[in-house]
Amino acid sequence: MSLPDHPGPDDLAAVEAIVRRAGALIMAIYGTDFAVRGKSDASPVTEADEQAEALIVPALAALAPDVPIVAEEAVAAGRIPAVGDWFWLVDPLDGTKEFVSRNGEFTVNVALVHRGEPVLGVVLAPALQRLFSGIAGQGAWIEEQGRRRPIHCRAVPSEGLTVVASRSHGDAAALDAFLAGRKVAAFAAAGSSLKLCLVAAGEADLYPRFGRTMEWDIAAGHAVLAAAGGRVLTLDGAPLRYAKPGFENPHFVASGMG
Repeated sequence: MSLPDHPGPDDLAAVEAIVRRAGALIMAIYGTDFAVRGKSDASPVTEADEQAEALIVPALAALAPDVPIVAEEAVAAGRIPAVGDWFWLVDPLDGTKEFVSRNGEFTVNVALVHRGEPVLGVVLAPALQRLFSGIAGQGAWIEEQGRRRPIHCRAVPSEGLTVVASRSHGDAAALDAFLAGRKVAAFAAAGSSLKLCLVAAGEADLYPRFGRTMEWDIAAGHAVLAAAGGRVLTLDGAPLRYAKPGFENPHFVASGMG
């Protein structure tokens, strides 16, 4: 990967390969009687989170030696690098609660950020065998059932919005207030960063998030969504940016084309 040039298909393929390796490691642990511990913020962590991050970080460092890596478990341990125009955001296992409950809706997430904007993203749901990826200005794709195809956000159907909401976190009252007056055809629940990818793939139209998220939770899905024609805005209508102090996101709304 030659930065500051923008990433291309070969770079995306390299990141996809790293993420698949991490997914295989996670699935090997998924089938065992793994232990669950609590971090300082009371969120759960398993050996799958830690081992996947230990695989991804050096692999990204080999791919782009000069690009800082902000990774969830490293940040939790106090290892926070200075970031510049370019940096990686890594969530080695987003949806640890889904992993622990074994519902399959957990993901491996890697994003490349350039000047606050996620420009490359890979999201793998290894238990569901679905991989989403995208590069800004070049397109987004899904791989499933042995096939790779491009994905695009859809125009909102005449029957109304399909709204995707968090399975593990959510504020029902805030969601109801936000949706008041909108024509909603269906609600869909999904864990982890899959919600952003469902909008990118035209399987949903709107993902309002009224709850705490960190940048590594959503950057890869945001990159896929943007590459598929969608957007992520704060509640005041501004584009959601990255490299914020503390890497914490405000409430946001992810949407497709309509």
